[in-house]
Formats: sequence, structure tokens, C-alpha cells
Amino acid sequence: MPTSLQDPLRNGDPLAWEAFVRAYQGRVYGLAYHYTTQAEDARDLTQDVFVRIYQNLAMLPGEEGRLPWILRITRNACIDHLRRRKARPPLWDGPAEELFHLRSPELNPEEAHLEQVRAARVHQALQELTYLNREILLLKEIQGLKVEAIAEILEVPVGTVKSRSNRARLELAQKLTAIGMGA
Repeated sequence: MPTSLQDPLRNGDPLAWEAFVRAYQGRVYGLAYHYTTQAEDARDLTQDVFVRIYQNLAMLPGEEGRLPWILRITRNACIDHLRRRKARPPLWDGPAEELFHLRSPELNPEEAHLEQVRAARVHQALQELTYLNREILLLKEIQGLKVEAIAEILEVPVGTVKSRSNRARLELAQKLTAIGMGA
């Protein structure tokens, strides 16, 4: 691993920082969105996470440990946000249209609508999962982390992650079947 003297990111190189943010912002936003279910909250949390990372660049791990470290910071920021929101609920809920931005220029309007309905059902089913099952699915299936990294982030044994991962997939399939999507 290069020393901090050889690491442009840790030395404050703006181009290195921009490349770093571009490389990880999608994953940070995606995880924040799955926790908050609000696009605006996810954008704010993404910005907060990168501010925290920038303030702690000296602690930034090497490439192999970087993604789990970033996702742990994101998860903690989301949990803090949800705790604050629970203590002080919002005055209004945002419009449903802001929940899903899945339109592709290649899809016609009917296909886009069907995709939105499908995504809404999957999202609804994810929200109905138990908290630990939802977290494991988000980290494993959506973020693509390895079982060992998930175990470290959640601070549970690897065996627990493996068994809960299987249970989470079964629970999600049951929820999808119950709302008429099949698995």
C-alpha cells in the first residue's frame, strides 16, 4: 500500500478526490436510498458521507478494504438519520414519483410504467422484510459485498450472514409471491 506521501487522494489532489467520489457515489446513494426510501434524504446522506470520508482521509483503507469501510460509514449515517427522523417525524411525505427514477431512454412509456410497478413491488417487499434480512440482502445482493465483509459490517458471525442470506431470499420470494409477482 502506498504511503500517504505517494497517495494523491490523501494529499488533497482535487482530481483524485473527484475520481474517488465518482467511483463510489452510486453505491453510497443506492444504500442510503434503500435505508431511507426518500431520494432527497439519500442525496443528503450521500453528501454527508463524503464529507465524513474527506475529514477522515487518513483512515481510508487500501483498495481491498475500501468499499466495506465506505458502506459501514454509509450504514451508520443512515441509521443515525432514521433514529433522528423517528424522534422527529417529517411534517409531510414526499410525492410517490420521487421514489423511483428507473426510466431508461430505451423503454417506451408502457414498458417504463411496468418497470416502475415491478420495482415498487420489489421495494415494498424489501420494506416488509425483517430488519436484518433486509440489510443482508442490500449488502450482499445489491451492493455485491462478500459474506465476510457483511459479517464485519454487521458485527455478526459469517455463518449467521450465510444462513440469514438464504432466509432473506426465501422471505423476499414469499413476499413477492404474496403481492402477485412470483419469484
